[in-house]
Amino acid sequence: MNLDNIDVSVIIPVHNGAVWLGECLASVLRQQHTLTVEVSVFLDSCKDTSEDIVQGWAVKLEDQGYVITVGKENNDKPKGVGYAKNKAVEQSHGEFLFSRDPPDSTVRYTKWANGLTAEQLTLQIYTSHGPTVIMPTWFIHHTVFERVGGFSDAGAGTPEDLIFFFTHLKRGGRVVRHDEELLIYRYHPQATTFSIHEQTIWDLRVRVIQDEVLSSWPSFTIWNAGKQGRKFYRSLTTDNQKKVMAFCDVDVKKIGSFYTYEESQEKPKPRIPMIHFKEAKPPLIICMKMELTDGVFEENLASLQLKEGTDYFHFN
Repeated sequence: MNLDNIDVSVIIPVHNGAVWLGECLASVLRQQHTLTVEVSVFLDSCKDTSEDIVQGWAVKLEDQGYVITVGKENNDKPKGVGYAKNKAVEQSHGEFLFSRDPPDSTVRYTKWANGLTAEQLTLQIYTSHGPTVIMPTWFIHHTVFERVGGFSDAGAGTPEDLIFFFTHLKRGGRVVRHDEELLIYRYHPQATTFSIHEQTIWDLRVRVIQDEVLSSWPSFTIWNAGKQGRKFYRSLTTDNQKKVMAFCDVDVKKIGSFYTYEESQEKPKPRIPMIHFKEAKPPLIICMKMELTDGVFEENLASLQLKEGTDYFHFN
């Protein structure tokens, strides 16, 4: 087969994925299409039977017209998901790339991700949910991968998907969602998702929203005078902290008082007023979690008749 004419490469990074690898490859085999498809597997220092499983499925896949490309490294320690993905892409030949991890099986994202409008796909990118199009469903052109420069190969604990997503957008990339249910994403205790510390992702989100949003705002209000809002404030650079006009909230115990940033090295220490949300002046950074107040927060936000992406961004 001419490797220059492959339509899609299915990218499968593997480290000790024997428990799920067979099901993952079986789901590839079940797909109905008329494309020329390559399955590119990279085995990252596997100590289990992953390689044997790949070899067993290779014959079945080749019998159905798939091109099978397998690479491997045997090191003392795995080099991480980002590294394995990059190697699988490097050895692939497809015009388009579709990433599959062994814990995935091809029908549901989260309620949040499925409920986003086309415009919100590039607006609600700073939330704790992560990329607005969840990674195992990404379908990208090879040139997108090259423009971003691949995934971070910093190793375990690195949110390589989120870094790739932010870089893609920063370099002018677009995000489009196909609304048909196509894939089931399975969480399990060994998933690399759980090796990434929450603080690591928080720090990345804060850095990007400061670079992409706050850098162009002369001042703003933080919606949430509680724990999350104050944490966001403390995470900002000193220059951006000085832009904060107020915290807004609905809690009568907070409204009318001040938040003093005791850890500040400045003298006098910053004191930020806490006001009712109806008195808040946009733009706002919203540090409220959605769907936890039986719709009250969402109604309050809607009552201000603000435009998302201009008057406010979510950082919840």
